[in-house]
Amino acid sequence: MIQMLESEEFIYQGNDLGANYQKDQTVFKVWSPVATEMKLVIYDSYDAATGHVYSMNKSKQGIWEIKLSGDFKNQYYSYRVTIDEVERETVDPYAKGAAVNGEKGMVVDFSAINPAGWDKHAIPKPLKATEAVIYEMHVRDFSVDENSGIANKGKYLAFTESGTKGTNGVSTGLDHLKELGITHLHLLPVYDFASIDEAKEGQYNWGYDPYLFNVPEGSYSTNPYDGAVRLREFKEMVKALHENDIRVVMDVVYNHTYTTGDSPFDILVPQYYYRTNDSGAYTNGSGCGNETASERAMMRKFILDSVKFWAEEYKIDGFRFDLMALYDKETMKEVEQELRKINPSILIYGEPWTGGTSALKASFQMVKGSQKGMNIAVFNDDIRNAIKGDNDGTGLGFVNGRPGLENEIKKGIAGSIQYSDSIFGFAEQPVETINYISAHDNLTLFDKFEKSNTDASAIEREKMNKLAISIVLTSQGIPFIQGGTEILRTKKGNHNSYNAGDEVNKIQWHRKSIYKETLQYIKNLIELRRSQRVLTLDNAEDIKRSLSFIESPKNTVAYILSSSYEDDYKNLLIIHNANREAVTVKVPISGQWKILANEFEVNQAGVMQGVVAFVGEVEAAPLSTYILYKD
Repeated sequence: MIQMLESEEFIYQGNDLGANYQKDQTVFKVWSPVATEMKLVIYDSYDAATGHVYSMNKSKQGIWEIKLSGDFKNQYYSYRVTIDEVERETVDPYAKGAAVNGEKGMVVDFSAINPAGWDKHAIPKPLKATEAVIYEMHVRDFSVDENSGIANKGKYLAFTESGTKGTNGVSTGLDHLKELGITHLHLLPVYDFASIDEAKEGQYNWGYDPYLFNVPEGSYSTNPYDGAVRLREFKEMVKALHENDIRVVMDVVYNHTYTTGDSPFDILVPQYYYRTNDSGAYTNGSGCGNETASERAMMRKFILDSVKFWAEEYKIDGFRFDLMALYDKETMKEVEQELRKINPSILIYGEPWTGGTSALKASFQMVKGSQKGMNIAVFNDDIRNAIKGDNDGTGLGFVNGRPGLENEIKKGIAGSIQYSDSIFGFAEQPVETINYISAHDNLTLFDKFEKSNTDASAIEREKMNKLAISIVLTSQGIPFIQGGTEILRTKKGNHNSYNAGDEVNKIQWHRKSIYKETLQYIKNLIELRRSQRVLTLDNAEDIKRSLSFIESPKNTVAYILSSSYEDDYKNLLIIHNANREAVTVKVPISGQWKILANEFEVNQAGVMQGVVAFVGEVEAAPLSTYILYKD
């Protein structure tokens, strides 16, 4: 059956699946070559139990369609499909709007829903991928803290509020993002997901449980019952972030669905959209009970249609693909090509691993290394593990006490390219690596060091946090920060907090005043990175020309970046000292080196603590990053 459905006879090429609204008519199209009958049901309200039923017409390539005359704006609808003499009802997988909990699709007139000024709002200027500073955040975590000072707690609209203050008068929310200087806000899943009841306040999940891939999640809106509200408020969020020079990245999870059998995909074309084994059982490469079959024509088409829809209609600036190794390489190649047509500077990155054993052949998977030359980035677990050790245990890394990792750190600093015979990684170009030390999965960085370094003082662990982030922010490639790391975010030791609720997951804004020195350090380091083109090189040959590692003591890495760019410092010297004592590094270039960063601060106007310049050699404090310049 699957082989038959993959023939040209049943592959639909059109771009009009779903409900296509015009004021005087709406055309509905759905793909189900195996159906013997298809009906459209139009409901007068989101909670109507019965609706108006229309028989649909079967067309070529397995398409069922119907044109309804009149204005169906904001009307709710579903399909009733008959297969093997059994009729079942389902929401449209191509729905762009929905009733509460995705129970029905909604016909959408976006021109009537768009917030004022949407079409002409200021979109941030294009950036090279390596100029990005990505900041990961969950919608509820961002604002739900009682000390956030934000009115729309846990909602899309929280990202539109400015001037909010928390404990001790610290800026929170949108103002904090602006203050930090990030370029991209990576939002954990914001499409409609099935693991919580939108009708109940205060429920929590990360959202890696997809239901309607083209509809914003309703629990983050102020009214999940009215399908238009979530669409408008989502756009208000995007517009506010854009107008504050922050780009928006969506975390997308096309690799599995929340359930099978009763999923819209399975009701319309049983098992076609999923990988199965020889006995017909669903395979579980996602670790969630199923995995979608991106290599099949209509699943590939669905993924392409969906990302293009979000990029065009919602002006999304980037996509992070969950478990990207479950996608076949050809699909990701087409995703990249299609998205670049819409936005040449769009960010595309993902996890180069699976969540279990996949039925997709290993040679087809988007694993680490397979991204070479594709202009797609992957999460760099090499530098992550080298910096901090394992994710959830007591294992040590470079910054927290394990010796002998200097070369692994150098690989990450060089963007994981083929820098030399001994310093090389998985990337062809630095735009292919997402450098990070923590994300929503696993322990936060603060909690990791609390667990792995019980012998260290609280001050030493804070220094480890600062040193770890500074390595990420001074490495070639694309830096990624878990939201809240700059204020030493804790989840109370919970390493898998996907459903642990607000109390564990929320950003605790009072920590901003406790860890204000670390925050200021990271903020200024981001500013320094963004001011120096030599820190954001996007070409491997430029890195090899500009970057020179120099001899330094054990458990340290030191290097010089030489730049010919007009506004750059001509020479930057960067020293990462992971020892718990000071070290001395001899500098091969003579003359006076002025300090931009030491253990206390990052300051392009010149540091104010102690020695402000070195000649011949540099003494770097314990657990610190020193940055010096010489013109």
